[in-house]
Amino acid sequence: MKNKNKLGSSGIGGQAVIEGIMMRNKDWYSVAVRKSDNTIEVEKKQYKSASQKNKILGAPFIRGVFSFIDSLVLGIKSLTYSASFFEDDDETEEEPGKLELWLINKFGEKAENVIMGCVVAVSIIFSVLIFMMLPLFIADMFERFVPGIGNRQVPVIEGIAKMVIFIGYMLLISLMKDIRRTFMYHGAEHKCINCIENGKILTVENVRESSRFHKRCGTSFMLIVLIISILFFIFIRSDVVWIKYTIRLILIPVIAGVSYEIIRLAGSSDNFIVNLISKPGIWMQKITTKEPTDDMIEVAIKAVEEVFDWKDYLKSNGIEVLDEISGEEDVD
Repeated sequence: MKNKNKLGSSGIGGQAVIEGIMMRNKDWYSVAVRKSDNTIEVEKKQYKSASQKNKILGAPFIRGVFSFIDSLVLGIKSLTYSASFFEDDDETEEEPGKLELWLINKFGEKAENVIMGCVVAVSIIFSVLIFMMLPLFIADMFERFVPGIGNRQVPVIEGIAKMVIFIGYMLLISLMKDIRRTFMYHGAEHKCINCIENGKILTVENVRESSRFHKRCGTSFMLIVLIISILFFIFIRSDVVWIKYTIRLILIPVIAGVSYEIIRLAGSSDNFIVNLISKPGIWMQKITTKEPTDDMIEVAIKAVEEVFDWKDYLKSNGIEVLDEISGEEDVD
């Protein structure tokens, strides 16, 4: 069955993990992992986002910040789960460290959540330092030591530094064998979603033929964050060093909120202008996604089917779901 008409957004999203894929639909998510014995292990759990718990946090331009934090938390949970299948099997169980024991004694059952919160906080801090503060520091060094560089040129140099650091970072990690495999699973995730949203039955063959690029990708979101921040700081400037750094910290939630609304619009619209805005993110996905193997696609399909009824989605969009082997309509 072929259908070239693009359907509306399915609402599902995901992330590549170690030898597997996490897929999320509303308040459910699944993690499918290809284990070393070649079997596929699938876990399904419920996850309530901050915006679901509080309606105010789901308001436009506010929801973006909390959606990003939710994505980090869920991503780290999924990565930890997938990594557990590939840890070395020691004959003796490793004793917990002093910090771990202190956390368990202090917080009890909530210790895991505390550790997760710390990991997310550290991740955000490092991201801000590397992709926001370091470029400004580089631009300030140019202004201080390079003749002819003034305050007006600082935002331009800062913007160039941001893009070079971000693209360079992605290119460097893509050279690592394990990361390259993760990028292949990332491609499988996108291909599955594109297959469904283009009205095709979810089979290995159809997924393989689908595009590995998607406008709702996290890579696109990160790139849009950088572009929006560059535009913001071209117009919001100060000669006072501490004010420049403070402004960047204060405006991070605003930039994240605006960027989220853009990526959200991109995922549900095929408008010419929206597609044009999405182009840089699609180009970046040439680095962060790779063509997957069929066994990786099988893992992606397992993850999707655990949390999303793609047959019902196709039927609700007026597409007849047929059994590709028998040619008979699937009535479930």
